[in-house]
Amino acid sequence: MTMRTRTLGTTGPQVSTLGLGCMGMSALYGEADRAESIATIHAALESGVTLLDTGDFYGMGHNELLIGEALRAAPAARREQALTSVKFGALRGADGSWLGYDGRPAAVKNFVAYSLQRLGVDHIDVYRIARVDPDIPIEETVGAIAELVEQGYVRHIGLSEVGAETIRRAAATAPIVDLQIEYSLISRGIEAEILPVTRELGIGITAYGVLSRGLISGHFTSDRQLGAGDFRAFSPRFQGENLRHNLGLVEQLRKIAEQKGATVAQIAIAWVLARGEDIVPLVGARSRDRLAEALGALEVTLDAADLAAIEEAVPADAAAGDRYPAAQMAHLDSER
Repeated sequence: MTMRTRTLGTTGPQVSTLGLGCMGMSALYGEADRAESIATIHAALESGVTLLDTGDFYGMGHNELLIGEALRAAPAARREQALTSVKFGALRGADGSWLGYDGRPAAVKNFVAYSLQRLGVDHIDVYRIARVDPDIPIEETVGAIAELVEQGYVRHIGLSEVGAETIRRAAATAPIVDLQIEYSLISRGIEAEILPVTRELGIGITAYGVLSRGLISGHFTSDRQLGAGDFRAFSPRFQGENLRHNLGLVEQLRKIAEQKGATVAQIAIAWVLARGEDIVPLVGARSRDRLAEALGALEVTLDAADLAAIEEAVPADAAAGDRYPAAQMAHLDSER
């Protein structure tokens, strides 16, 4: 397996074709094994993965500390190749509750100080607010990150889950290298308006949820028991009839995967890779086995006939249920 590279937008860094989303190692998907998480980060770096994605609110700082520990223990050459992508702005309570978003310039500068300390780095490669603060113009938030770029604490500015108008306003304020947003076979909302704008402006896409939180990984079953702290226990796509319908789509995808000698997850990741050189999928592997499976997607080639078959098996808008519960959907500028 040869790890290729892609460039984030027209002004961003070169990164590995796949990035590693580390959130599940700390929060929202049940218990994770710390030692295995660190070993997975090391295996990713060893395989040529360079982009490590996190958020300062994942496990209330736990995820940044975990990545920092993994980087300190990695060989110097691997540590130096790692690029950090950090989201900030989500406010959490001591009980884990979500309290809104803070995009004030002073808050931006406060958040980055703590992230640098937890990660054990002198700069963050891509920095972005996780969701738009409805009380603060995006120009003010992006402007504050631009000051951090000038000061050397941040290398590049990203966006997360914003709509076309907000993308244009942000890009008019400072150079934006990428938009992080959910994109998968069953989450294709960016194709109508958002993707055309990012391509017009030379902004890349880092796609999270490429396996829709495991739903289209080929490993999720209808009888799986989810803990109270698992996001999927509340996600509309994992409930009742929605889940049965969505797993039916997975079985259609499995037929194609078997014909290609690949797994369902590899087909789903390969489909995202095939959507354009400006898209970098983030894989949320929490173990070395799942990482190895995801990396296998790089060896899957989809021709026109394959892509047509996938589109027939899982048409756009085929999924049942929203990608977030209603209260969280209300915070998504990308859905407005």
